Amino acid sequence: MRQASKRPRCSSGSRSIGGVADPDAQLRILVYSSNSRTRERVRSALGRRIHPDLPELNYLEVATAPMVLTRVAEGGLHLLILDGEATPTGGMGLAKQLKDEIEACPPILVLTGRRDDAWLASWSRAEAAVSHPIDPIRLGEAAAGLLRSAS
Repeated sequence: MRQASKRPRCSSGSRSIGGVADPDAQLRILVYSSNSRTRERVRSALGRRIHPDLPELNYLEVATAPMVLTRVAEGGLHLLILDGEATPTGGMGLAKQLKDEIEACPPILVLTGRRDDAWLASWSRAEAAVSHPIDPIRLGEAAAGLLRSAS
């Protein structure tokens, strides 16, 4: 007999986001960094809507790892963007923890310090990585791809 999982489930609500965007729908994006400028750069790079076929973005900015854990456990998130350079808890370690502990964790995009750190993002089980400095085109393409694949 299969034993029930003790890991918390995280539901993102309706995940049907492909096709024509529902004008009332919003995609909730958690942006974690201990640096407020990094969080602002992410919001600025992605804007209000990544692509016409995706709903508007609604950002939840978080500056501490304990708050990330709380917000993810509450559910309703479609994408997590975690800063690998955040202190004292980096986004890659946090990504690994979330993937290990949350049964239905939303997709994770990690911001790395440099392109050569992509292997660390892979170790963390993040679905995508974009390096600093933030390139709006690369970040937008990676985020849109994750949001589409989550549907």
